[in-house]
Order: sequence, then C-alpha cells, then structure tokens
Amino acid sequence: MNLRLANLNDLPKLKAMYGNIIDGMDRKNIPIWDEIYPCEFFSKDIENNRLYLLAEKDDNIVGSFALCESNAGESFVEWENFNGKALYIERFGVNVDYSRQGIGSIMLEHAITLTKQMNVKYLRLFVVNINKPAINLYLKNGFRLVDGIYEEIIDANLTLHEYGFEINVLR
Repeated sequence: MNLRLANLNDLPKLKAMYGNIIDGMDRKNIPIWDEIYPCEFFSKDIENNRLYLLAEKDDNIVGSFALCESNAGESFVEWENFNGKALYIERFGVNVDYSRQGIGSIMLEHAITLTKQMNVKYLRLFVVNINKPAINLYLKNGFRLVDGIYEEIIDANLTLHEYGFEINVLR
C-alpha cells in the first residue's frame, strides 16, 4: 500500500467508497455524514493538495484523509498550546472492505509523519461524540482528548457535539 495525494480522476472511487462508509455508519446508528459531507469537499481538497489516499498497487482506495490548516471548531476547545502550529485531520475514512485490519492506525501513522515533515507540532481533529469507534481509534493511537466541546450547528434539527483530540508529533 502506498500513500499519495488524490487527483480528480480519483473522485468516482472516493465518492463510492465514502458512500459505503456512510451506509455502514447509518446502520450502526452513527448518522453524521450524508450525501453532502464529506464528498462535496473532495474537489477543493484535491485542488489544495491536502487530500491523501492510501491505495493498493491496483489503485484500489483503502482509506483517505485531508490535512487542513484550520478548523471551524478550533477556538471552542482547550488545546495544549492554542497558538502552536497545527494541522487538522478531516474526512478520515477507511474503506469498509478493509475494516478491522488496522488501516485506521496505518493512516494515522502516515498523517503524523506528514505533519512532522511539514515541521508542524500538533495534529488535531474533531470527532462527533456518538462516533465511539473513531474515538477509540484516536485514543489507541496516542491522541489526547482535550477539554471543551464544539457544537456544530448543521440546521434547525441537527447539532453535532464534537470532541477535540490532539497529539504532539514533535515530542
């Protein structure tokens, strides 16, 4: 498996993979993604060279994530050092055909390595409070839960309650 930047030719496979992830999350009663998020953000991520794919030799996509320089919730939680240089993992997803094979941990290792290579001290992310599998993955991989909750208002009927996690990659 190799990690590479996504390109526009990857969009159909990416959208199909995330469609399957969304279906699985819905079945597990974690209805936090839909037909708009995350898929409608991929083109801009690709344009900005921040969407990474973990792929097999045959280019089958195993997982994907974006590394972003900011996040709407960043000022709502108590980071170790608010002013410390940070990147944010967004749209982190593992192909359902590769579930429970350690792919999430492999992708986090890659994200940590990329963050170090960019000489950025912190890798941060937000996860919705009901997404227990993701929370367990981040804790298992050395991320620290920080104080505070970011309440992301989606519409009048939906507010997501998100926890912040971070890891100091330069320690």
